[in-house]
Amino acid sequence: MPQATLLVVDDEPLNVSLLSQLLRPEFRVLGALSGASALTLMAAEQPDLVLLDVMMPALDGLSVLRRMRADPALAAIPVIFVTALGTEFDEEAGLALGAADYIVKPIKPAVLLARVRAHLALRQAQVRLADQNAWLERELARRMRDGLLAQDLMLCAMAELAETRDDNTGNHIQRTRLYVELLARQLQRSVAHAAALDEAQLQRIVKAAPMHDLGKIGIPDRILLKPGKLTADEFAVMQTHARIGADTIAKAMAKVQAQHAGDQPAPAPGDTAEPLRALAVARDIALGHHEHWDGQGYPAGLAGEAIPLAARLMAVADVFDALTTTRPYKAGWPVADALAYIHARAGRQFDPAVCQALHACEAGFRAVAARLGH
Repeated sequence: MPQATLLVVDDEPLNVSLLSQLLRPEFRVLGALSGASALTLMAAEQPDLVLLDVMMPALDGLSVLRRMRADPALAAIPVIFVTALGTEFDEEAGLALGAADYIVKPIKPAVLLARVRAHLALRQAQVRLADQNAWLERELARRMRDGLLAQDLMLCAMAELAETRDDNTGNHIQRTRLYVELLARQLQRSVAHAAALDEAQLQRIVKAAPMHDLGKIGIPDRILLKPGKLTADEFAVMQTHARIGADTIAKAMAKVQAQHAGDQPAPAPGDTAEPLRALAVARDIALGHHEHWDGQGYPAGLAGEAIPLAARLMAVADVFDALTTTRPYKAGWPVADALAYIHARAGRQFDPAVCQALHACEAGFRAVAARLGH
């Protein structure tokens, strides 16, 4: 281990020399004869500990310590005040400024060395602890990144699984995810929705959006892949994809929670693991993206704000994409016609606030449709 560096500060050269001789066998010792030169030397050398005389002309010890504590580069260096016996020295003021200790002249070598060693050991322990904390913070950040990556991969894999069942959708999940983000960003600017769309929740909604049609994995091919219009009975079966998707996600959440229930203490109310929060949003979207603002949708006939906000956003994005996309049984609508269709149904099929957001970000919708449409 390299020698610790000490800085002795005293306006009397003899005192600096005596202290240096006492300390030099064990430490690397620097000397300064004034407060100003001490601060300059500290900035250049970053000593491990400073022995600081209290009574000095121009810049006394207390003033030097004040400047050290105001400088982030010097604030953590421990300081031991050195004061002459009988000199007026406000010990409380010195300690309040952050002095580690004080020693009274004339110096007792054994006492000085013991205190210097003790404070150096404490400082080294603090540095090790800070390094360990920094490592722990980096490791926690890495694990959080890894966990979020795994979560995103899982969500994408589940969405892609549903996508493979429906070969007519093309870039549907990519487009709808971008449409949802455009709408959410716009609504986030409003006072009424800012709290419900804080950045963390907005990101959950965007990540969960591709899972809105997960339930299609449970729809028979003869219905899902039918090139023409569905019969009433077939459409009733198709409608079940909303509940199938939500139930699938809910069962996955329940199983994971049960498997890990004994691994750690029960979470405090509201303290839900992030992957479960994301899956909860995905469940809401899967279940509610075909509900209508006026209660005439499916599967539960929810109305107004009883429909989760994430599902209300998805409803607009999904219908816009369905209208503007070419399918074997229909041509894609012009964007202007699709926008007019949605706005005409504000307050009936769609949340009026989401339709207002759509109006504000129509240019973004057009850009996504042009880039990823077919």
